Amino acid sequence: MEINDNTFLRQFEAKINGKLAIIEYSLQDRKIFLTKIVVPEIKNKDSFIDDFISNVLEIIRDRNISVVPTVPVITKYIRKNRRYKSLLPVGVRI
Repeated sequence: MEINDNTFLRQFEAKINGKLAIIEYSLQDRKIFLTKIVVPEIKNKDSFIDDFISNVLEIIRDRNISVVPTVPVITKYIRKNRRYKSLLPVGVRI
């Protein structure tokens, strides 16, 4: 999956079937707040969302910044995949 970080619009973007899926974010200090996810209607939408979130979290891990999920689907994904809990800032529990 190819993901583009559109810093001007503050969103991660991925194309699926010619349509755009996005995860919007807000960057403050050394934290990135994931504030919104929009995925077009496609087959296997849940599988795509999990893959998209995983790839975005890997990008964030590579940048060595903390992540604060404010979207229930992303929070649920991190809770289910414990390897990403280390990305949470100190004091944030989900």
